[in-house]
Amino acid sequence: MKREVHILLVEDNEGDVILTTEAFEDRKIVNKISVARDGQEALDFIYRRNKYEGGELPDLILLDINLPKISGHEVLEIIKNDETVMHIPVIMLTTSSSEKDLQFSYKNHANCFITKPVEVESFLDAITKIEDFWLSIVSLPK
Repeated sequence: MKREVHILLVEDNEGDVILTTEAFEDRKIVNKISVARDGQEALDFIYRRNKYEGGELPDLILLDINLPKISGHEVLEIIKNDETVMHIPVIMLTTSSSEKDLQFSYKNHANCFITKPVEVESFLDAITKIEDFWLSIVSLPK
């Protein structure tokens, strides 16, 4: 039996939060999904501070770029420059298709960059493919 995978979704768009969590839940693969709605909350969650003290580290992070307080780029840069959390895979899941955002993400060691499809069915298909690859094929560090 596969172990439960804890996903941190960092997303400020409530519609995308609902779509993403429902897509994971519909697949019936056992996962725990936590949501941070801005970059500061994401860092608090990852570093287990403030209201997240004593919490568990996520196994995988889905990170939007355009976030309030601290951008996804800044969150990525902080995570990937810290030996205590750099092992956590980070998937940039964003509306941006900018070459600059793509280059910045990979330069700062994002594990992949996915531009969110606009249409609901295509978005759900992208989430399914993320789940198939990252939760069924890839071995994640503990």
